[in-house]
Amino acid sequence: MPSPFDADRPYRLNPCVALRPEPFGALAYHFGNRRLSFLKAPELVELVRELGRHASAREALAGVPEARRDTFRRALASLAAADMIIPTGAEPQP
Repeated sequence: MPSPFDADRPYRLNPCVALRPEPFGALAYHFGNRRLSFLKAPELVELVRELGRHASAREALAGVPEARRDTFRRALASLAAADMIIPTGAEPQP
């Protein structure tokens, strides 16, 4: 079971997850648990792809316009709960 989302930790896209671009954003498919998630904004897709380049999720979210920041933080928390993103250094669960 994934740990609760902590924006002060660094995260990355789970290597078991593939992102398929779509006009609305992307589909995220987890090959281990077979979950499918919809990333409903191209900006969210970019944020998820770039997570691993930041010292924390909070730092990554700083690049998001303030009006959308809380929505994107909730989306990241949901993706973490679904094991789509994992803390940097954590081993992916099949």
